Amino acid sequence: MTAEKNLAYGWITRAGRVLFIRRDPGAFLGGRWELPGGTVEKGELPEKTVIREIAEETGLKVRVAGERAKSSWPDIGGKPLTINATIFDVAEESFGDVVLNPGEHDEYAWLTPAEAAQRELPEHVRRILP
Repeated sequence: MTAEKNLAYGWITRAGRVLFIRRDPGAFLGGRWELPGGTVEKGELPEKTVIREIAEETGLKVRVAGERAKSSWPDIGGKPLTINATIFDVAEESFGDVVLNPGEHDEYAWLTPAEAAQRELPEHVRRILP
């Protein structure tokens, strides 16, 4: 039986642009742009994960507005693992500055989906762009 890892990401928009963050060069998938989010911990609801991860990675306070997409794929490192990701539409509770978590992400940008498509993205992020 293949193990599973669950991820939750947030689609945060301001003025028609979506927040993308770039993984630190020394991190897994370093240099690639992604949506803020991360691993669902044991016993945690994905909706709670995305709120927690966005706060940790960007300093933003958000609430879940709905589910945007789901995606699954095999582990890119070849482990017997299936990755399941849920992307949530999230709304900011207050419009603060983005404050990145050093060592995890080194840059952020508010991009249209078309602009994001021109960046180096993990395949699971590219698949959900409209």
